[in-house]
Amino acid sequence: MKPPFSNASGMRRHFLRLGAAALVAGLLPLRLPSQLATQDSPSLSSTLLNAAQAGTGLRWQNWSGIVSCTPSAILTPSDEAEITKLMQSKPSSVRCVGSGHSFTPLVSTDTQMISLDRLAGVISHTADTVSVRGGTRLAQLSRQLDERQLALRNLPDIDMQTIAGAIATATHGTGLELPALHADVIGMRLITAQGEVLQCDETAPQLLAAAKVSLGCLGVVTQVNMRVLPRYNLQRRVWLRPLNELLNVAPELARKHRHFEFYYLPFTGYAAAITHDLYAGQDVAMPASADEDMLRDLRRLRDWAGRFPDLRRWLASKLIDDTLEEKAKNRSFKLLSTARPTKFNESECHVPRAHGIACVREVIAKLEQRNEVFFPLEFRFVKADDAWLSPFYLRDSCSIAVHAAEGEPYDYLVSEIGPIFRKYQGRPHWGKLHQFSSRELAQLYPRWQDFLQLRSKLDPDGRLLNPHLKQLFGI
Repeated sequence: MKPPFSNASGMRRHFLRLGAAALVAGLLPLRLPSQLATQDSPSLSSTLLNAAQAGTGLRWQNWSGIVSCTPSAILTPSDEAEITKLMQSKPSSVRCVGSGHSFTPLVSTDTQMISLDRLAGVISHTADTVSVRGGTRLAQLSRQLDERQLALRNLPDIDMQTIAGAIATATHGTGLELPALHADVIGMRLITAQGEVLQCDETAPQLLAAAKVSLGCLGVVTQVNMRVLPRYNLQRRVWLRPLNELLNVAPELARKHRHFEFYYLPFTGYAAAITHDLYAGQDVAMPASADEDMLRDLRRLRDWAGRFPDLRRWLASKLIDDTLEEKAKNRSFKLLSTARPTKFNESECHVPRAHGIACVREVIAKLEQRNEVFFPLEFRFVKADDAWLSPFYLRDSCSIAVHAAEGEPYDYLVSEIGPIFRKYQGRPHWGKLHQFSSRELAQLYPRWQDFLQLRSKLDPDGRLLNPHLKQLFGI
């Protein structure tokens, strides 16, 4: 049978033309055309309401499509007064929804949903802080900060999330000395289940430490105050190295560069290393993206030679040119974070930094026992912080993320990779697939019981809970 590529030399030319960055496929930031990258994302609520008008009722689903629910109503308040009034009416249950980029059923409900789409945008700023409404998408926030000569210290690798949702789930980027997004939060406005407006800041440090990563169960976050930096440029370098060679130097690269991460390409023996460093120049270099084409080619290689892993590795060794590299220069937010059109499902855990390389070796070995795997594995560094439910609570960490394409089996990401994460004391990403029990979580998070007590105090009737959270908290 002829392979799906026109010929081997043609595929090699494809690799050569795309360069190393394209090998990372849909997991590398997609460089959108400028006219698209500057547009605001369509609101979640309008999408839901339009879908409802065409059918018989409301139906919400997450980005990848594996979590769905039928809420009784989707409310889109335009100010705090509307949210306060709703909470004071004592609804039986309510969940606040962001962009739906979590793979766990954090917001699923058959009662009322609150979307903060209409509470978006920068409120005010100083030379080193910004106040922003809770429903602001990271893409919108980055652009509005740039207009004010400011920028976030770090960003995750996608920018569709709302700021409230991103910090609630401990969303993070990469960098040995760079913590997760919530670590730069210095204040929040929170409307509790009782309709009380709380100001969380340095005057109430315990409340702030709990509210930074809350899974949306302490109240509705209407405003976030954060530390920011003067806007800055970065230069990116992407190159390929044999996996073992890169694993040996990964800690050194993380120390040397502001941002370092790598993606392992299953059944190839190669990993793509990515660094970002501060750049004082003003020139821009943004190679055209062909990430989606390469992801399709990696899938085709799997489809054609998946039953023969040795042949697959041999083909990869002939088709991949590891002498090429890609370089880019631009504003920080245009390189660090963007949108992804290819959908997938994901599990991610954060292990103590000292165990990161050992853990990822075992994860890769386990992944490659399954011939259907083709999506790259992502490995990042994250600095410790003090938020009670942060996976990085008082612990410098390495984050390891595994993926399965939309429409393909993904249970093994939890059932087979999960035990390896547990072996290395991994803490789960709250928005990614996992099966950690409340008893396990209590052992992993030193302030777990303190958080549960505060949650019970702020929401004694459990109005901000759903079945997933009740199971998570052992309620």
